[in-house]
Amino acid sequence: MAPPPTPRTPFNPIICIVGFHHARGPEVETWLGVEDGEDPAVDNDWSLLPFMALSDGAHAATEDFSYFSLRQEAVPDLSRAPTSLFGISCTRQLDANDLINRPAEVTRSTVQKAVVVVCDSPYHFGQLKEKLSIVTRAWFAQRDFTDLAILKDFQESLAKSFKDQEEERDQYFGLSLREFIHEFKHQTLVLFKCCLLQPKMLFFGSHCERLCMMQFSLISLIPGLIRNLQDCADPVFNSYEDALEMPTSLRTSERASLLAYMGLPLQIFGKGSLFGPYTPLQQLDMLADRDTRSYVVGSTNSLLLQQRDRYSDVLINLDEDTIQITSPSLRNALILSTPDRRWIDFLTQAVNETWDDANPGRPKTLGYVGSEEFIRLQFEEYLLALLSAVKYRLYVNKNKQDPKALLTDIEGDPAVEFGSEWVDAWTKTENFRIFNTNTDSHLFDIVEPSHPCTGGLTIDDVQRRLAQQVSELHLDERFQNGREVIGKHLATGQKKVSSAFNNLWADIEVMREAQRQRQEEHKAKVAAGLEEPGSPPPRKGPDFSQAGATVTAAGSRAGAYLSSWGSWAAEKRRTGWNRSSSAATTPVSSPPPSAGLKPLEMSRSAGAPPPLGPDGLRSFELSKSVSAPEKDVSAEAVGK
Repeated sequence: MAPPPTPRTPFNPIICIVGFHHARGPEVETWLGVEDGEDPAVDNDWSLLPFMALSDGAHAATEDFSYFSLRQEAVPDLSRAPTSLFGISCTRQLDANDLINRPAEVTRSTVQKAVVVVCDSPYHFGQLKEKLSIVTRAWFAQRDFTDLAILKDFQESLAKSFKDQEEERDQYFGLSLREFIHEFKHQTLVLFKCCLLQPKMLFFGSHCERLCMMQFSLISLIPGLIRNLQDCADPVFNSYEDALEMPTSLRTSERASLLAYMGLPLQIFGKGSLFGPYTPLQQLDMLADRDTRSYVVGSTNSLLLQQRDRYSDVLINLDEDTIQITSPSLRNALILSTPDRRWIDFLTQAVNETWDDANPGRPKTLGYVGSEEFIRLQFEEYLLALLSAVKYRLYVNKNKQDPKALLTDIEGDPAVEFGSEWVDAWTKTENFRIFNTNTDSHLFDIVEPSHPCTGGLTIDDVQRRLAQQVSELHLDERFQNGREVIGKHLATGQKKVSSAFNNLWADIEVMREAQRQRQEEHKAKVAAGLEEPGSPPPRKGPDFSQAGATVTAAGSRAGAYLSSWGSWAAEKRRTGWNRSSSAATTPVSSPPPSAGLKPLEMSRSAGAPPPLGPDGLRSFELSKSVSAPEKDVSAEAVGK
């Protein structure tokens, strides 16, 4: 079994208070937990610590957290090598008028301060964040920043609590991996594989805490990396590789022994690399330095977006949930293979099926599938299979001339299923060089060199992906809404057309009643001797001033709803893709026989449904033949 990493000199956590001065900007006010006369900011050149503690935009929130890395200088007297330290700050604000003792230098209406804890590892941050929030809130509630008793007690308790947790298992923290996958879906695996290629990754977001948590969650998917970040604060550090030795024994029953033998953690923050969860603009010179070849950093300042091509190969915009890859070669390498996509789709499905909006970090079934531990072990299995498959590829390439050296139960090159371009790119990285140099060449004898979801594209993959896309687009809901809208418009149109024709028949009945009355009046006049018998009744035409207007309106409205079918069908015939179908004729409520009118007919194609008109209604062609019941009633009079 590989020896554990060389223990570092114990570092007791310390606390400082950072305040915002109206003239000098952010500055360190007080240190707690250090010897009298000592100033760690001066001793270690932490001139940027105030800017890291008070992030851009922190004044817009009631409470905000910032996470950052710091370089600790070497101390020859204590035989302490340079290493990385980690800071977490909690920022709050208070109305200046609420202060019990308001100092003269407080000239603004709001007082902004941050309480910062500096320690030697970030794996304590999960519990530390909650404690720091409570203590900072209590300190602000005193309304007297000169009283530091509560902060002193907090600092003294930290050293003991950290020591008690030293032997505990990894304390993961950050954005819930369930939320990570639920939000980024298959892009989660893209970001994971991108991280292993060690490009310049820039995270941007207006919320500093979420920005930092996303990065910690991503790197925590590499087993053991959170506990081995001693080189991440400065690109010149390389102590991890210097102390690394190749494992000589293995206990497969012990997870830690297996991971160490397989070369984990992959050290992506070695020489030439940097990790800065929150990186202020004042640190851009380090990002642009020629010795800084790769990094994972975060910023809340939108000015970096304007220079993303200069400072990033990959930009992850958390405000817009977008990933921009500027390098074409990197973009091609990060295309997921079919087994990759199948694997992450299954993982995404497990999360979505157990999703609980009320408690996103825990499956609604309270079971193992879809839980945080389930997700981490799936990534661990994936990574072990990847390492084994690449080792087998190297072994085969080295023994091409010896057919007996090949494993008979493995066909072809299993590394291809992880993406050939990605594997080629990964073998050129520094973390691969460290891995390959310090691991056995026969790792494939320990872990099967096969993708967890091996195999080509199947119909199940297509169906699952289509179902996922439909779910993401909410097409079911949209189609349902569309059906309701179309049905509503059809019902409205039918009602309007029916009303128009009902009005037409009513007007015709009025006309017929007027003619009947004139005939009765004529008969009465004949009987009274006022007119000669046998003379025809007066041929005075009926008053269609209202009926004509009504019929005209009815014809116009009917045309608006029913006239576009002919042009639609003609266009279909012209373009040559109209399906032949027999015309179906549907009679529309015939008038009474005594009216002397032929039934009106609506004709439409039986093949496809009529198109939607400009008002969103189905259109029908109205073919009607109307003959007047008497000579007095012309076709024009009934609104031809």
